[in-house]
Amino acid sequence: MPKLSPLSFTTSPLLPLPHGMFNGLGGVSTPPFASLNLSFSVGDTPEHVRTNRAIAKQALGLSDLISVKQVHGDRILLALEQHIGTEPEGFDAIISALPATGLLIQQADCQAILLWAPQPSVVAAIHCGWRGSVQGIIGKTVTCMQQEYGVSPESIRAVISPSLGPCCAEFTNYRQELPPWMHDFQPSPNHFDFWAISRRQLVEAGIDAQHIGTAGLCTKCNESFFSYRRAVQNSGGITGRNGSIIGLPG
Repeated sequence: MPKLSPLSFTTSPLLPLPHGMFNGLGGVSTPPFASLNLSFSVGDTPEHVRTNRAIAKQALGLSDLISVKQVHGDRILLALEQHIGTEPEGFDAIISALPATGLLIQQADCQAILLWAPQPSVVAAIHCGWRGSVQGIIGKTVTCMQQEYGVSPESIRAVISPSLGPCCAEFTNYRQELPPWMHDFQPSPNHFDFWAISRRQLVEAGIDAQHIGTAGLCTKCNESFFSYRRAVQNSGGITGRNGSIIGLPG
């Protein structure tokens, strides 16, 4: 068996509970999914994905995982014990009060946004590409946490994962794809700062700006991460998926 690359993931001091934003290193998958691919939906060997998920889960000290088949929509799963080990289809955010259970977002340039409310202790994980930004999935998730779990938005801590940075987020058809207010977030022509867009949406949802962190790593620039846009240029779009996980302690 080939020697494995070291496992690597990013954390934030804003989230003093099990969490990690993993890159593509430290798993068992083979090219073009080398090596910590966490998605069953891209053509990788299922046993490799199961092993990779177990590696990530163990690294964070979590007992279980819940993930969803993401569709770039705005539906939110309220996690129950029956969802452990499953992957319900049609959701792009998960909210949970289950102990020792990680919420997994799969991504290859899209953002994962990890949320934690200390009182009551609730976590959420959001898959947010540009379509999710347009549909307002961030604000809808915060509202759901408030309505379903009694969370005060002001108490929430939020972290934006490694994802497509303003250096590489080029949208030549932005006038058709993005609402006018987003057009102000162009650091250079046709390039958009979706980290800043998400920060604005988090603040508009009621989260204190001081409680919002950004990893600040571009997945296309940093080759330790899977990147769909890089893969389109190099391998016809075939690539693995990074994973971002958050969970309450056991």
